Amino acid sequence: MKNLRKSLGTRLFIIAFLTLILLIPSLLIQGLISEREHRRDSVAHEISQKWGSEQVIVGPIISVPYRYYFNGEEKVEQTIRYAHFLPENLNVEGSIVPEIRYRGIYKVIVYNSTLSVSGNFPAIDLNGFKVPVEDFLLDDAFVSLGISDMTGIKDFVNIQWNENEYLANPGIESNDVLASGISISPDLTTGEEFDFSFDLNLNGSTGLHFSPVGKQTNVALESDWANPSFTGNFLPAEREVTDAGFDSEWNVLHLNRNFSQQWQGPNQEVTNTLFGVELLLAVDEYQKTMRTAKYAIMFISLTFLTFFMIELLSKKIIHPIQYLLIGFALLIFYTLLLSISEYVVFQLAYLIAAAAIIGLITIYSYSVLSDKLKSGIIFGVLIILYGYLYILLQLQDYALLLGSLGLFVVLSVVMYLTRNINWFEIMSTDDEPTA
Repeated sequence: MKNLRKSLGTRLFIIAFLTLILLIPSLLIQGLISEREHRRDSVAHEISQKWGSEQVIVGPIISVPYRYYFNGEEKVEQTIRYAHFLPENLNVEGSIVPEIRYRGIYKVIVYNSTLSVSGNFPAIDLNGFKVPVEDFLLDDAFVSLGISDMTGIKDFVNIQWNENEYLANPGIESNDVLASGISISPDLTTGEEFDFSFDLNLNGSTGLHFSPVGKQTNVALESDWANPSFTGNFLPAEREVTDAGFDSEWNVLHLNRNFSQQWQGPNQEVTNTLFGVELLLAVDEYQKTMRTAKYAIMFISLTFLTFFMIELLSKKIIHPIQYLLIGFALLIFYTLLLSISEYVVFQLAYLIAAAAIIGLITIYSYSVLSDKLKSGIIFGVLIILYGYLYILLQLQDYALLLGSLGLFVVLSVVMYLTRNINWFEIMSTDDEPTA
């Protein structure tokens, strides 16, 4: 203990060691944040299963079966394959009515969408394939519409096909393109164009996406949700986002995608080329809390550095146990922030947690140092640190630049304050009493 009081080098080594040790609970706190986020996602998935998950609309698509012959072990065998045809024009107009559902402290965005879909198919050209025309089974052809989560369908779907109306049935005969959806079996003949139109009343969660299956695809959506994220392979040609909601319109040509208007067999590119909108919550408290927790090492280091500078310049000695208690207080900030942000907005949670920890450390430092000026310095440094971190969280794109500049300023201040210190002399002995 006597050597600890006299040797500044020993105390500096212990402070550095405590800083590294405190990284262990900081990693555990990050794990706790991930666990709470996973729990939130599980609740969202549970609600989505019952209401309707993120919806993807693909189609309509005409599929014509044909006989395919191949050499078997002893004879020529036959199977059924499909040729697929996409529409000339596809127009979608719709509205999205969002709603926030709660399960305990967690909330999930769900929506109901009303979509009006119309367009037309060109005449079917069976001569465009290396298949004899007589092998096509046109009487068994069908029209399918891909819907990713059938749970969300709220009304019967009546499809107007030329002059006739068909009630759509669940299921699709071929999974070449679509894994789930609805279909009809209208009378199809070659040399004739087909017009179609239908309405969809569809529930979903988080997002709504479409595949640009038309030679020209036009989609127009509106909603009173003020925080949309336009995602996928194509951005809206026109959009307007205000506090009252958003209006958006996409115009996609077949030249913008990587699949043709007709093909044989499977084609997963159709369902992988998507565009649409996601309804985001204004703040994801778990992501922001995780970003905050990643600065734990910087907070611990700078706070310990402040106490060490006071110890160095004023000849006061702070015990390692006191450093450890201060480090634990800094770590409790993240658990406070996590727990409070689950009930109130992140900004208010940050203010409450920061005020509690700043007050705790300031009062404790006064009891240790017995000096109002030095305690005021600690208070000011903590105010700057927590304010600086909050600015970093808001300026995500400039976080690295601002963080680097901040560390440069801190190092410059430390170098300036210690410029006249004789380190060989001061690290050899220190006979001043403990604070």
